[in-house]
Amino acid sequence: MVVVIIGIIGAMLVPNLIGRGDQARITAAKTDLRSIAAALDLYRLDNSVYPSTSQGLAALVSKPAGFPAPKRWGPDPYLRKSPVDPWENEFVYSNEGRSFTLMSLGADGIEGGDDINADIRYADL
Repeated sequence: MVVVIIGIIGAMLVPNLIGRGDQARITAAKTDLRSIAAALDLYRLDNSVYPSTSQGLAALVSKPAGFPAPKRWGPDPYLRKSPVDPWENEFVYSNEGRSFTLMSLGADGIEGGDDINADIRYADL
């Protein structure tokens, strides 16, 4: 009887729990995008420009070389480590002059896709 009750409870709970991990990763990616964008804005306040596309998000972790050279970087990094999304893929960053593009490519790490594979763009948050 106890086994039957546990089976019934399990049958009711399992469908509700499936997909929660994926939803949690999507929520975490959105939160990470907001945090990275805030660090990019601080970088811009200190240096008058966002890091170049070639400098990338690494410019938030260690003082970047190349153009444009940062005017006031440090003494502490803007981020403690290079950011990766919840699926362990690098975030996509590009500098567009006075703005930037920042996104996660979702679970598959490939541009485009649906559901958990969909791109998550900072601009859409």
